[in-house]
Amino acid sequence: MFCLSAILLTGCTSQVRLPSNVYKGKKSKGRNAVYARNKKGESIQKEVVYNSSTVRSESGSLLANYAQLIGVQENELHNYALYELIDDWMGVPHADGGNTKRGIDCSGFATILMEEVYGKSIPRISSQQAELVKRKYEDQLQEGDLVFFSFGKKMIDHVGIYLANNKFVHVSTSSGVVISDLKDAWYYPYFVRCGSIL
Repeated sequence: MFCLSAILLTGCTSQVRLPSNVYKGKKSKGRNAVYARNKKGESIQKEVVYNSSTVRSESGSLLANYAQLIGVQENELHNYALYELIDDWMGVPHADGGNTKRGIDCSGFATILMEEVYGKSIPRISSQQAELVKRKYEDQLQEGDLVFFSFGKKMIDHVGIYLANNKFVHVSTSSGVVISDLKDAWYYPYFVRCGSIL
């Protein structure tokens, strides 16, 4: 899949409301699942997000814990500062237009992360961030690349930062700063662009 899409200027709206058949499950061992009911009324898991207790409750180094969480070897994670920042922000709640640890949105988080970890200044709006990336194919994604989504109206309205093994960190409207799986049915159909900031 090549990450292409038409873009209209928009902020990181990321105001994706859970449909009426979707609900949040109870936290268990640092995981918070989001469930939906199918047409038969059966409960099915839509996504699993990981909060700070997932990583901090484990023993070992920060990179070792994130490697285990992401499902890779520790030596496949290359940027300690990236995971230190993620760990520091993990679980901060979503707030539309927010830019602090009291609440942040997806484009605000991407802006802070790119500045603090990579020393790169990017616009505050996700659609403008998407215009800056050097586009890549999905199988070329590397740690620190940006991944973009369009949850409606054919415009980019959500951004995350790719980690490894199809995992990315972003700000979920329901769970705040979390790590999710790009291939999850909750995200993959809306995945429209990816690339690196030059």
